[in-house]
Amino acid sequence: MSNEQKLICSICNLELKPANANFSYLGHSFRAEVPRCPGCGQVFIPEELVKGRIAEVEMELEDK
Repeated sequence: MSNEQKLICSICNLELKPANANFSYLGHSFRAEVPRCPGCGQVFIPEELVKGRIAEVEMELEDK
């Protein structure tokens, strides 16, 4: 996601702002900064995060 690209919440029609979010999987959790709607709290999870950190955590936990 480029710095020039603005994401707009489809529910509130507000621009998403960077915010910390907690993610949990199989009883383990981690935090990441993601775009979040200041109105309803809906988050956008970028593809880089899904294919990167989230995939790593998922593989580590499932291998145990």
